[in-house]
Amino acid sequence: MEVAFISGKGGTGKSCISSAFISIAKQVIAVDCDVDAANMYLIFPQTNKKESAYISGKHAFIDQSKCTQCGLCEQLCRFDAVKKVLGKIEIDTVSCDGCALCYRECPSNAIQMINSDKSKLYYGDFRYGKIIYGRLAPGEENSGKFVSVIRQYAKEQAEKNNIDTIILDGPPGIGCPVMSTITGVDKVVIITEPSMSGLSDMKRTIDVANEFVKDIYVIINKYDLNLDVVNVIKEYCSEMNINIIAYLPFDKQIVDAMIDGKTIIEYNSSSDIAKKINDAYQIVFNS
Repeated sequence: MEVAFISGKGGTGKSCISSAFISIAKQVIAVDCDVDAANMYLIFPQTNKKESAYISGKHAFIDQSKCTQCGLCEQLCRFDAVKKVLGKIEIDTVSCDGCALCYRECPSNAIQMINSDKSKLYYGDFRYGKIIYGRLAPGEENSGKFVSVIRQYAKEQAEKNNIDTIILDGPPGIGCPVMSTITGVDKVVIITEPSMSGLSDMKRTIDVANEFVKDIYVIINKYDLNLDVVNVIKEYCSEMNINIIAYLPFDKQIVDAMIDGKTIIEYNSSSDIAKKINDAYQIVFNS
């Protein structure tokens, strides 16, 4: 089974809850789909860590032996990627959009388009199975495509290692990386919080998720901070026929667990919040 955790916004506690699910599952392929700011490896450090390059596109490169310093590329560039440094024209790979205009127009054929290979895919073992995540290099695009590459690799590892469960910790928002995260999954768990921004983003996330998957669940984290908004969330989920599977209270033990490099399940499995998360896990994986 492949289950994705998404939130619509940052700061809802999505990674903490998905990590807790992973520690309950025991044998799992854990995938951090937030290629712009992966953080799951902080709780689940890897052993036998390996990496491979992800080619996100191309960027321009100047062969100084052919460059006549005519400055045409600097005039043409609309991304301010071409600069003169110490008397030589150079291209800032972070600013370069890969449009190839300078490559096509260079009169001395001094510019080449080369692969952007600074983004990396990481994979290895961790205490509950295999963990996979990516890091998109600064300025690189195709984050949605990168997520698809990571998910495909996760499926291959699941089959190779005979692991039935894949848990995806999705990125915030509702953009292309999120769509790549939830496309084709079995179930989606939306983590929200009792704030007006949390409510608004949850609604947008539900609208997006409904286009990709049938089984959608909601967990309200830190529910006891604003019961009025909780009631609005309950009404909306009822109208959309979406099951709220857990009301998790604000609990400082979550922070203490993270500081200790553990999930709340590992830190204090007998705590009220750990029991509520375990009950939610049973609903998602056994219903």
